[in-house]
Amino acid sequence: RKMLSLVAPSLAGFAPVVPVHHAGVQVRAAAHPVMETEADLKALAQKLNPAIGYWNPTPLVDMELWGQSKESTIGFLRQAEIKHGRVAMAAFVGFCLQANGVHWPWACTLEGLSFADISAAGGPGAQWDALPTNAKFQILGFIGFLEWWSENTYALAQSGQKHYMRGGKPGAFPSFNKGGIPHPVPLELFDPFGLQSKMTPEQKEKSLQAELNNGRLAQIGIFGLISASKGLIVPGLDGVKLDAYTGEYMAPFSASDNLPFIADMLKFKIGA
Repeated sequence: RKMLSLVAPSLAGFAPVVPVHHAGVQVRAAAHPVMETEADLKALAQKLNPAIGYWNPTPLVDMELWGQSKESTIGFLRQAEIKHGRVAMAAFVGFCLQANGVHWPWACTLEGLSFADISAAGGPGAQWDALPTNAKFQILGFIGFLEWWSENTYALAQSGQKHYMRGGKPGAFPSFNKGGIPHPVPLELFDPFGLQSKMTPEQKEKSLQAELNNGRLAQIGIFGLISASKGLIVPGLDGVKLDAYTGEYMAPFSASDNLPFIADMLKFKIGA
C-alpha cells in the first residue's frame, strides 16, 4: 500500500544532505521516513466517500499523543482504524456463522469436547463462555503475540518496514518468516497467498480504500448484532432472530472459568 505524503516546508531544514562520493567508496543515504498529514486524510476521505468527505468531530487529529508529533499521532490513528476494521470484519463474519450453527465437525479438546457441543450452547456470546478456560487463554495469548509482533521494531526492520508512528505504513504487518521465527510459517498473516505482490500500485490503493470502507461498515455491523442480542432496539435488525445473550460481552471470562477475582468482577455494574 502506498502512503500519500506532504512534505511540510518547515521540515526543509532537516532534509538529508547529499553525501560526497569518493573514489572506490559507495555511500547510500538512509531512507527518510514518510509521515501522513491532515491534508492526506482529507484527500483520502474524498476518495473513500465523496458524499461525506472529511468529517472530524473530535480533536484527535490535532493532538500530539504521548508527546509525539501530530504526524505520529495520525499514524497511530490510521493504524488503529485499519486494525479495528479488520477485527470487526472477522468478528462480523464469525458472528453470522456461529449464530447460524456453523461449526467445525471435529473435537476441540483432547477430552473429546467437540465444536458441536460449543455451538449447542447458544449464540456466539454463549459459545465463547462455553469454551474451556485453557482455550480462552490460548486464544487471548495468540492475539497478544500478534499485537507484540506487529509492534516489534526488529520484526518490522526485517521486513523492510518502520513503525507506523515513525514513518511506516499503517496496516502493514511484518513477515513471520523474515522475522527470525525458528519454525517456518506456511502462511503469513498479511497477504497469506501473495496476491498483493501481483497487484499494481493503483490496484493496491483501490483495495485499501475498499478495506477501509468495509472495515468501517463492519464495526457498525458487529456492534449492531451484539446490541440486538442484548435486547436493544437496533434499526434494521428488528426482524433478525438472534439468541438472547445474558452474559457480559466485555468480560473475557465467566463464572464457569473458576479463576481468582472473576466472580467479584462480574458483580461490578457501571452506575451501581
